[in-house]
Amino acid sequence: MNAVDPNRLLAQTGQALAADARSLDGLKRAAARDPRAALKGAAQQFEALFMQAVLKSMRDAIPKSGLLDSPAQETYTALLDQQLANKIAASGTGLAAMIERQLAAALPGASGAPARVSPAAQRPSAASARASVAPPTAPAVPAPAADAPARGGDGAQRAFVLRLWDHAAAAQQATGVPARFILAQAALESGWGKREIRGPDGLPTYNLFGIKAGAGWSGRTVEVVTTEYENGTAKKVVEKFRAYNSYSEAFRDWARLMKDNPRYAGVLAQAEARGFANALQRAGYATDPDYAAKLARTIDAVAALRLG
Repeated sequence: MNAVDPNRLLAQTGQALAADARSLDGLKRAAARDPRAALKGAAQQFEALFMQAVLKSMRDAIPKSGLLDSPAQETYTALLDQQLANKIAASGTGLAAMIERQLAAALPGASGAPARVSPAAQRPSAASARASVAPPTAPAVPAPAADAPARGGDGAQRAFVLRLWDHAAAAQQATGVPARFILAQAALESGWGKREIRGPDGLPTYNLFGIKAGAGWSGRTVEVVTTEYENGTAKKVVEKFRAYNSYSEAFRDWARLMKDNPRYAGVLAQAEARGFANALQRAGYATDPDYAAKLARTIDAVAALRLG
């Protein structure tokens, strides 16, 4: 039996992508409008084509008897492989996410792909019990106009803010919470992106907010060691967290959590930094008794990054 050649698989995938002129034109138009938004579609399409090439190579490696072989049978098998490949890619194998991350690093203004760090070294911040999203919807709060992103201050913090500002601004439009408050919470939970939760394969989960996977979560999850507080005493526990395909998806999920869970209705009504931080702690977002004070200081740090 012949071995599957990975280089040949990549070549076949590239040829298939180049041959599909309609898909290429669609990707070009999407890239012209919004390069970052087009990355996910391109990565998923490449993953589907790659999986199709893998299936074809596996079938080619199996000796044929000749009894049932026919052009019609080959056409049926090719269509079946295409459907299987699309289904596998839709479920996610991690390849598309890796490709999207690599492509994003090459975009103008990108701060580079996150470094691969041992999963054992990755820890979310001292966050805590997160509730599943409840069906009732909190009263809508008018969204104020987003402030301009900061350009001064600490280099790593500035890069974090600039990289994620558009996502925070979109979450502000959805919830009414100022973008700087949202970014500050993401910074606190992830250590300004340095302690971002990663899976056992070292790939990012894009979960910057430390949102846990409750019973109502049907998406991907990862289990990591985190710090929880019980009666004011810190302890290490293994918890299951949500895993996303992009930062955009993570910010949208945070906005849904704030809007759809009635326990956070009081959070949405806060227009002042310390009121927002205290409301989050009262709602039970974190078990850390100092969470509100830490979040308020982080909001001040984001606000201190002035234009210039």
